[in-house]
Parts: sequence; structure tokens; C-alpha cells
Amino acid sequence: METNSSAYLERRFAKDTAIVSRKIAEEFILVPIRQRAGDVDSIYTVNEVGSRIWELIDGEKSLSEIRDVIIDEFEVSNEEAEKDLIEFLQQLEQVGAVRPV
Repeated sequence: METNSSAYLERRFAKDTAIVSRKIAEEFILVPIRQRAGDVDSIYTVNEVGSRIWELIDGEKSLSEIRDVIIDEFEVSNEEAEKDLIEFLQQLEQVGAVRPV
């Protein structure tokens, strides 16, 4: 999916209230609570960067602001942080975990 990254990075997102996050042992998971409990396909495990992005999504910060935090905290290049952030947000959008505000 091609995206105009500079325009996309100015967007703001809010978490869907039907998604809960939990850290279990060393894994961070996102669980839709509107699904049946036995539906394991709808449990998403995210890495450390993904969990930090999830924490930063608040409906207030633009994606470019979130990108800047990721660059500072994880010592990655601007290009890598931007690419990973956009991909992750698109995945979250596809599963209904976030919505644009």
C-alpha cells in the first residue's frame, strides 16, 4: 500500500476502546475484547518498539511526534523509524485497533 508518508505522519490516531494491552512475562500483547475469548487469531504480540508506539498513541500526538520519540529512545534512523511506524499503524488500522482522529 503506497502512502504519502509526510501527509500520513501528520495524522493522529486514538486507540479503539475494545482493545486491551497486557505485558505477560516478556511479551506485550493486544487483545480485542469484543471477540470470543477462544479466538486466538485475534491476539497480537508486538515487539518492544511496537509496545512503545502503542503507549504513545493518545489521539493528541501526530505520527511524526511519535516517530521522533522512537528515534530518540531506540537510536534508529529517521527513515527506519518512519517506515516501521507507518507499517505498524497501517496494520493496527486493518485490525481495527486504532482509528484516525
